Amino acid sequence: MVKSEINNNGGEPVFAVLTQYLKDFSFENPSAPRSLRPREKAPQIDININVNANPIGDDNYDVVLSLSVKANDNNETLFHVELIYGGVFHIKDIPQEHIMPLVFIECPRLLFPFARQIISDATQNGGFPPLWIDPIDFAALFQKRVAEEQKNSQTQPS
Repeated sequence: MVKSEINNNGGEPVFAVLTQYLKDFSFENPSAPRSLRPREKAPQIDININVNANPIGDDNYDVVLSLSVKANDNNETLFHVELIYGGVFHIKDIPQEHIMPLVFIECPRLLFPFARQIISDATQNGGFPPLWIDPIDFAALFQKRVAEEQKNSQTQPS
């Protein structure tokens, strides 16, 4: 979708990816080359993901996925990957009650395959088998976020 189509939508809802970007990336292989030896069992993989979003004016939203992946075997860290991957989305003429789900579910769902590929390539380039992170249920993450925000707002004194 070109910019003139975004601005002259005739009141029709618009949802467009304006850009995607790699904001921060780190791959650590602290025990190499010892960590690359064959293993009898698969390492423990811990994955943490967070989604943040901020309006940046003119119906645009900056949505950022933060992923941290750590592989451990007993007390040895095999690798640690940290990735912050973002996108700018244009959202216009969408009912207000649909904006937050769109920003926190659909936007990260569109960004995730690219972040997943970066992590897979990094682990493979680090000497390990490629790590393919399973698909993430961003709707469940959003529901959890909303529930936590509601709980926090109820426990705060008025």
